[in-house]
Amino acid sequence: MIYGITGNTGKDNLWEPAADLVRWMADRGISFRLNRDIAAGLSEHGFIEADLCRRTSSDDLGRESDIILSFGGDGTLLKSAHEVGTSETPILGINIGRLGFLSDIEVGQVRSTITSLENGEYRIEDRMLLQVEVLGVDSSWWALNEFVIERSGSAGLISIRVTVDGVHLNDYWADGLIVATPTGSTAYSLSVGGPIVAPGSDVFILTPLAPHSLTVRPIVLPSSAVIEARVMRDEQPYVLAWDGRSHQFKNDDEPIAFRFSRANHVVKLVKLPEQHYFQTLRSKLMWGAIRHG
Repeated sequence: MIYGITGNTGKDNLWEPAADLVRWMADRGISFRLNRDIAAGLSEHGFIEADLCRRTSSDDLGRESDIILSFGGDGTLLKSAHEVGTSETPILGINIGRLGFLSDIEVGQVRSTITSLENGEYRIEDRMLLQVEVLGVDSSWWALNEFVIERSGSAGLISIRVTVDGVHLNDYWADGLIVATPTGSTAYSLSVGGPIVAPGSDVFILTPLAPHSLTVRPIVLPSSAVIEARVMRDEQPYVLAWDGRSHQFKNDDEPIAFRFSRANHVVKLVKLPEQHYFQTLRSKLMWGAIRHG
């Protein structure tokens, strides 16, 4: 098995654990490839010999690796997922961030985790993706967590007209609207009152951002649905954001239509036998925690 090593090069606490893993794997003859920026940083910081970094550097970890090891937080894992793209190479998140909901292996567990992987003691979870087509602009993107249509800067509320499979659902008068996957249900959507949805569920979640009506609530829709959203007020700039990326729009004439649907590929996440989503809810979101004192 060949492991691809990548991570958030903006974090100072990346380099020592990454270098320790590289040395440990090299000593044991375990094959690996290094993201080009990781290879350059390990060499420049003097952690790993320049020749080894040069020989193992890769511009396409998704094609050259069997499993990607992503050092960082959940944002880094999202970035790694987009770098892997449609190759669907499985990703294992190693947490050097804060919460680490998706990146749920801690740094101190890395060696024992690699041993488990070498012994075949793991499973792969397929995570459903959303895609969006921007009609009339000839652009399309996909997201693991969510897409968000939201007002830009100090602009006022925006009106978003939504249809589901061609049937009018609602006109949202709000700061914005989130279209989330089950994976993204514990991200932005949760912070504004959306439901927690187990990863294997074939659904999407529509969650309004600060709606101008107390009766407007999140709704769960089947993943077979085609959702179209149009921002109706042409004088207000707005942003489409997804997985740490964004693009600004402004209606000049007709409202731009965003068509959301299930993507044709998935992101594969590596999980160990003892890991379970419900355990993550308890340990990361403190479900069932009792405060003493």
